[in-house]
Amino acid sequence: MTTAQQQLDAFLQKYSPDLAKLGREAITHLRKRLPGAICLVYDNYNALAVGFGPGPRASDIVISIAFYPRWATLFLMHGATLPDPDDLLDGKGARIRSVRLMQGLATLKSDAIDQLITAAVLQAGWTLTPAAKGELIIQSVSARLRPRRP
Repeated sequence: MTTAQQQLDAFLQKYSPDLAKLGREAITHLRKRLPGAICLVYDNYNALAVGFGPGPRASDIVISIAFYPRWATLFLMHGATLPDPDDLLDGKGARIRSVRLMQGLATLKSDAIDQLITAAVLQAGWTLTPAAKGELIIQSVSARLRPRRP
């Protein structure tokens, strides 16, 4: 029986070495940045998505990161109502906004993105607990997947 972490590692191995490395580093960064988060993994047809939130339901997700064959994107589930002084957020929907990680991990670790993450957590009423141990849950795995490499 494989663990959730082993399954996630196997999902990431389907990507190019550079994107797989970015995936591992980005997920590790967000797990440290969001201590105690429940991480929900969806290996869907179009992308591998990892959502972070205070609870185990999809509706609890505050932040997610999705990996496509050529790039990764950070999603803020209620980004439409977040302050965005640096005009980083893309999207025109009623709720979700995103930031494509063009500079890889450097984009994710930037002060501007950190401020957006802080605002999203506060807006959701999510109290981060540094001592809390998070959980990794494989939520769904699609039977059919688009190719993960360009």
